[in-house]
Amino acid sequence: MPSPFATLPAPPYYVVCFSSIRTEGDNGYGDMAEAMVDLASRQPGFLGVESARGADGFGITNSYWADEISIRNWKKVVDHLAAQSQGRTEWYRHYEVRVAKVERAYSFDKTEQ
Repeated sequence: MPSPFATLPAPPYYVVCFSSIRTEGDNGYGDMAEAMVDLASRQPGFLGVESARGADGFGITNSYWADEISIRNWKKVVDHLAAQSQGRTEWYRHYEVRVAKVERAYSFDKTEQ
């Protein structure tokens, strides 16, 4: 099983934090989410993604990017714009987007001790 953690370079890099509360039912959401990760992974500057969703419908997806220009360019991709529109009409009750520059990063893994 692949790791749920993105393999990232040393900082600095950028993160787009997308926190959301889903509507009821899938309505094609799972397939579209998969397609968007695949499409993002082919964009210049994309570094990785991490995502989790609770049973209550609250989820967080962090996508990592080399620079702000890459984030802006991703936001303009036609298929991504269509998915955003569909998300507002069908999949999300509420969402928040935050963009930040990662200056420092570190980790812990008990299996490495």
